[in-house]
Amino acid sequence: MGCLALLIAFLTPRFVIVVLWLFSDYLARAFESGWLALAGFFFLPTTTIGYAIAQNAFSTPGGGVSAGGIIVIAIGVAVDLGLLGGGGRGLGKRNEWRGRT
Repeated sequence: MGCLALLIAFLTPRFVIVVLWLFSDYLARAFESGWLALAGFFFLPTTTIGYAIAQNAFSTPGGGVSAGGIIVIAIGVAVDLGLLGGGGRGLGKRNEWRGRT
């Protein structure tokens, strides 16, 4: 069951990116080049979605991103790092398994 939850957590942001790319121009408005969005798809998908939201919903008239957009991007980074790192909860179990406390 844990492996299924992990698989869903890894695939859901990528599924959202594919749906946005196929059925809207949401990502195209956020990224000037498709290469950055493609790299985000593989490495930091939740941050990529957060950046697209920040550019489309929280952009300033000058082309920058407001504070709300920065918060959305920061949440995306935190979620991506949590997915990649496994969180602190599993750290105790990993150390216990290795013979450390």
